[in-house]
Amino acid sequence: MNLFTDRRHAGRVLASALSKFAERSDVVVLALPRGGVPVAYEVTRGLGAPLDVFVVHRLGVPGHEELAMGALASGGFCVLNQDVVRSFGISKEAIFEAARAQKQELGRRDRAYRGDRAPLDVSRKTAILIDDGLATGASMRAAIRALRQRNPARVVAAVPVAAREACCEMSDEADEMVCAITPEPFRAVGLWYDDFSQTTDDEVQELLAAARREQQRRELLDAAAALQAERLGAF
Repeated sequence: MNLFTDRRHAGRVLASALSKFAERSDVVVLALPRGGVPVAYEVTRGLGAPLDVFVVHRLGVPGHEELAMGALASGGFCVLNQDVVRSFGISKEAIFEAARAQKQELGRRDRAYRGDRAPLDVSRKTAILIDDGLATGASMRAAIRALRQRNPARVVAAVPVAAREACCEMSDEADEMVCAITPEPFRAVGLWYDDFSQTTDDEVQELLAAARREQQRRELLDAAAALQAERLGAF
């Protein structure tokens, strides 16, 4: 029996697991595109936090691209699975070429999703990294290590569903790991969704735009409430 109807349903479940971070001005939510964006969108609605993307791209083994030997994250930060690298005897030159090719795709996605807008400032804030699930953890691990270069106060990794072992291992990377559900046996992320169809670039852009509008509305309401309180205090 599947646990989630789709990624947005999973996001609402995850938002409940992250409720202690709700309505805090020091919290930002960062989604790993593309599948993490619908999940993160619902989390931001539940927490009242701003949303941005943190682009991570898998590095496939040459000739066996479906198998990850590591991941490349925003800022050019690369994390390798040394066990896979050793097992396939992958040379440094092959790793460099794979990273160089994927760096171009990383840049394309950054531009497509964010345009000319600057990344959200995470310095001295709690940054919640969100994906639609956690299997091996290569992408999340790369994202955590790259994100630390931006000096957040804390890094929280959060997913709706994960392999129990991967969730435990990621606790050593992040300051906090939140896995809403860790079913056994796990097998694969997609098995726990009724609809696990690929998230498109258009959907990512639409959800990011909707999140920005909602954040602007929250900021206007907060400003109006502060002004009203100031006026009442003057009497």
